[in-house]
Amino acid sequence: MYVRGAKKHEEVWLLDRLEEFQFEDPSFRSRDYVFAVDEQSRKRAGFGRLRVHTSDPPVCEFANVGVFGGWRDQGVGAHILERLVELARDQEFETGYALAEEGDYLHQLGFERVEESDLPDPLPERLDAVRENRPDAVPFRLDFSAFEVPDRLRQRFADADDENGSEPEESAEDFGIDPDSATYKYDTGRR
Repeated sequence: MYVRGAKKHEEVWLLDRLEEFQFEDPSFRSRDYVFAVDEQSRKRAGFGRLRVHTSDPPVCEFANVGVFGGWRDQGVGAHILERLVELARDQEFETGYALAEEGDYLHQLGFERVEESDLPDPLPERLDAVRENRPDAVPFRLDFSAFEVPDRLRQRFADADDENGSEPEESAEDFGIDPDSATYKYDTGRR
């Protein structure tokens, strides 16, 4: 199991999964998403988005984190969030926010519940939008220095890894090319 950035040819698949999970994403950009991928089956186990709001100052939000039923309780969500935190740190953020229902889950990773009145702009408006599909959503804040994947979740994720735990080499299929016919699998309709 490993976590990697989304690829452009995965946009349609991702949009379908967002609809399946009833996640709204008014400013969809596939490049903001990461996927947890099983190395052996090459199936996606989950996904999540780092959304950077260009307010003054900029605000980092962890959005649309979803793990598929067969992959839950294996540390996949924690590792998706870990990758998103790394990406946010790379952009020099020290804190991030999540608008979610999963309070107990987020608390174990270092997230703390915050009052709506303490949210920076534009998160109060985002919270209202999220609550249209998830009425029980509440705001959480993460100080990155407090982020930690508990050992039991890290071990579950590691148990799903192969021996070397590294990302496999990219194949032609990763770029949308059918290796059997050397044609593109995903027709964009552009000519």
